[in-house]
Amino acid sequence: MNETLKRGISGVVYIILLLTSILYSTETFFLLFGIFLLIAIYEFCNLVQIHKVFPIIFGFSLYTAVALVSHYNPETVSFLKTNFDLDVDLNINIQQLNIVLLVIALVVTLKCILFLFYDSIQKINTSSKYLYLLGYIILPFVFITKISFGVIDYNPKIIIGLFILIWTNDTFAYIVGKSIGKTKLLEKISPKKTVEGFMGGLVFAVLAGYLISKYYIKAKPEFSDRSILIWTSIAVIVGVAGTIGDLIESKFKRIANVKDSGNIMPGHGGILDRLDSVIFVAPLIFLFYQILNYVS
Repeated sequence: MNETLKRGISGVVYIILLLTSILYSTETFFLLFGIFLLIAIYEFCNLVQIHKVFPIIFGFSLYTAVALVSHYNPETVSFLKTNFDLDVDLNINIQQLNIVLLVIALVVTLKCILFLFYDSIQKINTSSKYLYLLGYIILPFVFITKISFGVIDYNPKIIIGLFILIWTNDTFAYIVGKSIGKTKLLEKISPKKTVEGFMGGLVFAVLAGYLISKYYIKAKPEFSDRSILIWTSIAVIVGVAGTIGDLIESKFKRIANVKDSGNIMPGHGGILDRLDSVIFVAPLIFLFYQILNYVS
């Protein structure tokens, strides 16, 4: 099969699967990203050469437990008490849990940025491998599910809007970079990325953020200006942090001496290759949410 056709079919299947799971129900959304998490852990363990069984069990258990605790309802609690004899405290301080997880993720985010820009780092020690696994792979999937709930309840438009921004940034960074890109962004890590492409992706992402807030989210008139500010700000975070996330994954692959993180998606590589931007962005978007809530 022609490589371009294979890549196109694979991409369409991925997008349909993603949008269907997000739009159908909270459960299908959680399930799909739980599966993505398992694959991402498997791929990352291959990249950094650590055993897979414990990370997969731990990562999926943490993802499931946090999702249950964060988004439980009285019916869920009653079911757990009745069927499993578990004493679930309705007064669990979810906010404290969020802060602890966020601090861990942000510390690892900073470590990832240092890892990217310190060119002398060509070997990763064992403790760092597991730290990256927790803060760079597992926790971002947890925050993706948290982001989708906004401030009230599950809202598929939020997560779809986030993916639209990431796809817009990636697409126009490629188009602008290929058309007029001359200044290399970080040539030793990703030779094809350019400063012009980065700026082009950022500008079009901000435009997409404006359009999302205006025509897709459709905030009430009294919140319209605020919605535009929020979504254009998210677009800036996506444009900057998404590019950094892409470069960080590229460095992991360069050290492992592989082209792709996996081969589950013909023509596209692995799940990490598709989600490298969103997993790096997710904790920062969640932090942005917390700042907004505090300011409000």
